[in-house]
Amino acid sequence: MKNRSGKSGNRSMNLSPFLSLIACLAFAGVAAASDYDKVNGSVQVPAGQKVGAVSTVNGSITIGDGAAVTTASTVNGHISLGASATATSVKTVNGRITLGKGADVSGRAANVNGDIRLDAAHVAGGIGTVTGDIDVGANSRVEGGITVEKGSTGWFSIEFGSPRVVIGPGAVVQGKLKFEREVKLYVSDHATIGPVEGATPIKFSGDKPAG
Repeated sequence: MKNRSGKSGNRSMNLSPFLSLIACLAFAGVAAASDYDKVNGSVQVPAGQKVGAVSTVNGSITIGDGAAVTTASTVNGHISLGASATATSVKTVNGRITLGKGADVSGRAANVNGDIRLDAAHVAGGIGTVTGDIDVGANSRVEGGITVEKGSTGWFSIEFGSPRVVIGPGAVVQGKLKFEREVKLYVSDHATIGPVEGATPIKFSGDKPAG
């Protein structure tokens, strides 16, 4: 991987994808390119606005209804896309990701720690987490599958309770659902999913699984 100066770093080649994400997001927030790039503090994009990359290191990002951004990235903070908002990718390390009704992410939505929730939203590049719960809400659509990583390398380890993954009624997940650690996977009897690796789906009826 190349850093922002263009020089290659051999050490980064050995990092897990999520550790690489931490490094990339930290660098992204240091060099502010617009009013929507910060190191400390939250960022808000007003409803209907169209901007480029939106990033911060310590702070949350809120994308208003109908707004459009290229990437939304932070290290410590949640990311929220309002109704019908769009982004090419959404990434945080420590924070939840929330996609409102009709929100569209043309790339990947991923974090390390924090819930990921879709409300009749669309993600084209897959969903990934290590410790967070995932709720693919009713009538949501995900291409590129779902991955829950074990979150460990030779010198870094994350181990918490079992994430809860819910695929709601009318939701569609295309691609593999791959779980490298124990999860509780609940799938609506009116949902459509791809092949599952590492978990046994528990079918449920109604809007939500019991409990």
